[in-house]
Amino acid sequence: MNPLEKVTVGMSADNTVAVTHDKTVAHFVPAMPAVYATPIMILHMEKASGDAISPHLPEGYVSVGMEVNVRHLAATPVGRTVRTVSRVIEVDPKSVLFAVEAWDGDRKIGDGTHRRGVVNLAAFEKRLAAG
Repeated sequence: MNPLEKVTVGMSADNTVAVTHDKTVAHFVPAMPAVYATPIMILHMEKASGDAISPHLPEGYVSVGMEVNVRHLAATPVGRTVRTVSRVIEVDPKSVLFAVEAWDGDRKIGDGTHRRGVVNLAAFEKRLAAG
């Protein structure tokens, strides 16, 4: 069975989040500015990527992050809203490559690519438990 047989180039998803203090660099490193943190932006890009394909995976399969190549282009302060967008640009036998972007209104604040692999969750958890 090919768990990616229903995943196609062009599938996309987005999500929107409010920038709150717990999503800022200052939350993790108090001496830093209270602006949207790069790892949080990447997390939201990964979530949009997973959302783009999860409805098309067989039951019991999930996608997991494998690779991130992202630029954070501009700072976003607390109170703003960030929209992350992900679009499938390549499907190979074991993974899916996405183009990802983050936007603060009309201003692009991040872009790049993200690759996700697809795994059978039960088998994956069994391997983890075996150590």
